[in-house]
Amino acid sequence: MTTDSTPTPHVSLEGASRFVAAAGLIVEEVTATSVRGYAELDENHHTPWGVVHGGVYTTLVESAGSIGASHAVADRGEFAVGVHNATDFLRPSQGARVAVKATALYQGRTQQLWEVIITDSATDKQLSRGQLRLQNVPLPKRQG
Repeated sequence: MTTDSTPTPHVSLEGASRFVAAAGLIVEEVTATSVRGYAELDENHHTPWGVVHGGVYTTLVESAGSIGASHAVADRGEFAVGVHNATDFLRPSQGARVAVKATALYQGRTQQLWEVIITDSATDKQLSRGQLRLQNVPLPKRQG
């Protein structure tokens, strides 16, 4: 694992798919053991019943955990892919600015386990939390 504890500021969504970009995660800080960011959730993230869709929270868990885990193994020429995402939805929301905090629980040679907590920034109440297990794999060879 990389031992770099220096925060990497603001990861860009320019290379992200439209799906990931639509979830709206803005990453403010990345280290080998944590990720901190936020998302502005609104009616564009709603179910037909007017609350934020659980898939948005699942996407935020997957994205934040994958960014941190990949940062942790980048110096080895690897990245991390999610193999199990268990996201719990704790309370409904019609939208809010949410804080996203990911923390490494376990970092091994081949796998990692990350916890991600999503909190309403205005009320400090947890809306969702998840655990993401990831597999460390070699970066694909670039064509060209």
